[in-house]
Amino acid sequence: MSALTKVQDRIKRKGLRNTLGSAFRHYVFYHWELLWMERDLVSPVPPHRLKPYGPLRIETITVHNVQAFARHFGDRVETMAELAAEGHTGLMFLDDDGDAVAFIWGSNRHYHDRHYYGCWFPVGPGEFFEFGGELIRKYWGTELSVDLQLALWKAMAAQGCTKVVDVCEQHNIPALKLHLRMGYQEQGRIMNVYCLFGRWKFFRESRYSASRLEPLRKPEPQSNAATAS
Repeated sequence: MSALTKVQDRIKRKGLRNTLGSAFRHYVFYHWELLWMERDLVSPVPPHRLKPYGPLRIETITVHNVQAFARHFGDRVETMAELAAEGHTGLMFLDDDGDAVAFIWGSNRHYHDRHYYGCWFPVGPGEFFEFGGELIRKYWGTELSVDLQLALWKAMAAQGCTKVVDVCEQHNIPALKLHLRMGYQEQGRIMNVYCLFGRWKFFRESRYSASRLEPLRKPEPQSNAATAS
């Protein structure tokens, strides 16, 4: 398929405006707003209505078992090996065929995200930085999204951590809702990532006051019970 045919196909699927917007962000300029979140490791996760899932086994990611990512995350095999070699804590959930269907990472020291955002994420005493959590589509909307994080929290608590911190893109509504579901609190900080011409990146931190998560919270169901006047 030629480059022109690919562009025409994308315009048909996404529309001209969205296609031009994506091209501008990719080749000219984009700005990510990454909201800082936190929570302790002992408070219970709020009730949820996620679907159950079948048996999986969990393993620590090492440089020796990263081929488990080849089937569903083939483009991440080398990255997984690099993260493991750097000493970060990674966990993966494997199916009966030994293929990784979900993974997540944690770092108990300042983390340099050279694979994606390109900036440093500082980690305070007793904290760890959570990153890279992902599930294959089959497990979207299941309890695995919760169990994946709980498993990492347990592993990091064993290393002396008492708090998890992470960042979430402002426009990623499903991820923001997941943070609400897991009981995260906003820190009121934003890591701003700017990229010019797909090459030069700049970073700065800013602050905000009004909650960015509250508008996403589902309203409490109204009680039908009569109240005394």
